[in-house]
Amino acid sequence: MKSLKVVFLGTPEFAKTSLEAIHQSSHEVVGVVTVADKASGRGQKISQSPVKVYASENNIPVFQPEKLRNPEFLEELRKLEADVFVVVAFRMMPKVLFEMPKIGTFNLHASLLPDYRGAAPINYAVINGEEKTGATTFFINEKIDEGNILLQEELEILPDENAGSLHDRLMIMGSKLVVKTLNGLAENSITERPQPHVEHPKNAYKIFKEDTKINWNAPSKTVHQFILGMSPYPAAFTTIKIGEEEKGLKIFAGKFEIDNHGKPSGTLDISKNDFKIYTEDGVYFPQELQLEGKKRMSVKDFLNGFRNFDEISL
Repeated sequence: MKSLKVVFLGTPEFAKTSLEAIHQSSHEVVGVVTVADKASGRGQKISQSPVKVYASENNIPVFQPEKLRNPEFLEELRKLEADVFVVVAFRMMPKVLFEMPKIGTFNLHASLLPDYRGAAPINYAVINGEEKTGATTFFINEKIDEGNILLQEELEILPDENAGSLHDRLMIMGSKLVVKTLNGLAENSITERPQPHVEHPKNAYKIFKEDTKINWNAPSKTVHQFILGMSPYPAAFTTIKIGEEEKGLKIFAGKFEIDNHGKPSGTLDISKNDFKIYTEDGVYFPQELQLEGKKRMSVKDFLNGFRNFDEISL
């Protein structure tokens, strides 16, 4: 099989796993493009992306352009004479960049396209209670996540699985799919196909802070899936009143029961041994949570931190 020369573009851990898989395959990674180093944390220490760390450890040339249209950067990439660019969890790319390699530029997306185009496909698959999802490799064009499909693979979503667990499983499955795609392109054995037309494809828009608030007026199952789909990141939250002070409360895990309780949705029932919130059609029991300014903890440890439960409400 022909060995392809690959330029890899990506940033987070999800991308690093694919880079590692390509590097360990018969194909040659001739360059890596990733985000610029940035200061983070309390000490404002300079941090490098997981992709850069791996590339540096394995002596792969790294490019960190501020602007992807920078002529000097583009010229440096051209000199690498790559056959194909592989994109995993990167950013929007200009046409001058994705049209550079002779085979083209393909992307790994963590959904079964055309469903869940956008920035948060894993979160929304869980939030919407899907029973399966998957990964797709497709050629990039000028429309976001709409290029011709190369390969797809399905993955079952497990009962009560959260976005974090699904992310990790898709990360491994996706890395294998990337190598399989490269092998197919090298052998000229993949027939690209347009994405099927769907009147109303399910979307996976970027999640903002205001999108993570829990709606207790919803059915219990909807609340449960929402919390799983936001866990561990960006984390679903509600607000809680402790005396006169209102604080954010992130909820990462819990369980629910259907119950014709007749109480207003969003009512809190809390005591030394019990913490439940009434929903439209039942009760939700938080099991892992994090009060604003505190660390993540079990509900037992959370309840042990209070003495006067009468002053706590939603």
